[in-house]
Amino acid sequence: MSGTESAKTRYFVEIDLDSLEIVRVGYDQAEMLDKGQQKNSGIHRLFLSKGQYNKFVRRCETDLEHVLDA
Repeated sequence: MSGTESAKTRYFVEIDLDSLEIVRVGYDQAEMLDKGQQKNSGIHRLFLSKGQYNKFVRRCETDLEHVLDA
């Protein structure tokens, strides 16, 4: 995860398709992501707006500690 946020920042949740568990919550610059095509076919990346991402993290922060990008 890139520590800076800009207009090109993309916020996302990654979900394991076998267990339907959240495996990662984070953000990165668009050019650092793989054009929306996840390399791991067992993971689905769900993109969120910045507001949705922030609200989700605020509401679930303690439950997300093990998957939240620092």
